[in-house]
Amino acid sequence: MGLTSRPLLYATVLAALAAVALTCRLWPRFAGRGPRALLGRLGSLLATQLALVAALALAVNANFQFYGSWHELLGLYDDAPGAVAKWGGTTGVGPAGDPAQGLVQPSGPEGLDKVHGLPKGPPAVNGKVETVRIVGKRTRLVDPAYVYLPPQYFQAAYARQRFPVVVALSGYPGGIYLLGQHLRLPQTAAALQRSGEVQPTVIVMLRPTVAPPRDTQCVDVPGGPQAETFFAEDVPDALRSHYRVGHDPGGWGVLGYSSGGSCALQLAMRHPETYTAAAALSPDYKVTPDPTTGDLFGAGRDRVRRREEHDLMWRLRHLPPPRVSVLIGTSRHGEKNYPAAREFLAAVRPPMQADAVLLDQGSHNFATWRRELPAALRWMSKELTFPEDVVGAS
Repeated sequence: MGLTSRPLLYATVLAALAAVALTCRLWPRFAGRGPRALLGRLGSLLATQLALVAALALAVNANFQFYGSWHELLGLYDDAPGAVAKWGGTTGVGPAGDPAQGLVQPSGPEGLDKVHGLPKGPPAVNGKVETVRIVGKRTRLVDPAYVYLPPQYFQAAYARQRFPVVVALSGYPGGIYLLGQHLRLPQTAAALQRSGEVQPTVIVMLRPTVAPPRDTQCVDVPGGPQAETFFAEDVPDALRSHYRVGHDPGGWGVLGYSSGGSCALQLAMRHPETYTAAAALSPDYKVTPDPTTGDLFGAGRDRVRRREEHDLMWRLRHLPPPRVSVLIGTSRHGEKNYPAAREFLAAVRPPMQADAVLLDQGSHNFATWRRELPAALRWMSKELTFPEDVVGAS
């Protein structure tokens, strides 16, 4: 049974209830003082606690989709022994993709069948959300994606039109399911586009965790996963090869929450030739290794330089500001990184531009990010240029 399957969850809940019932029934037998009675009590408590914790963990994971499969939870992949694989001259961690089979490949549901409120009916009227796997031409990393295509994408009047695109990144360790079910990104974007508040836009939802369960923080790890190259080069190339999206960076933005927001800022500020706008909800402003990331910057003389260049405050103080626009979502009360957000916004100088969605009260959770999302999408729509090039133009 799959890690997120309902039969597994129901079976685990039944096992937990049975363990509790058996403990209650057998407890009088373990009332003595001998070693058998002591071991019986300890065994009953241990079995009951394990069953309850397993049921709770599966229920939480099924709701938030932190891990989508047993392989992902255990760090095992179909095309890699253990958690390490080599592809040509590149060493990485994660499933290996074959670009010869296409850079955007069909995928299973990836939890999309459990997301509520998605567009239904004729795509030319309501739009469509589809699931794909994006394969890195350079990195050969593979990442599942939801792709929201607006109604205009399917209408005859727009048959040759290219569209602006927003790459949306989830936090860690959550996956793309969270962008659909809990952030409600495609539902919100569809409603805003129907009301004319947001221009028709292709939205590609990805997880920044390209080598689960490791948190790569959108960094090119020396001797490891090339996550930055994947999102800055491979993803745009793949999307342009498969969808009618603009070629000019003026039509490309990146959005994310939590660690996905941190990646959004990093990608825009480090790659303005790819993304000219970034909306970051509750981000961090530098990459800090921890037990979930492992060593991100390698050894040798370049270690300090690599670490500094992933510190956005250091970049603003020591490097020319990029010609990009950024939006920060934060709260005066309840958001721990509000002082860091103020410091970052105050340090921005032309040609870089910065705006903020500032709530009076809000914590680091989806309730806060859903409040910020409509304003972030409206801001993104104003920042992105609707592509002028059309399909077939020389």
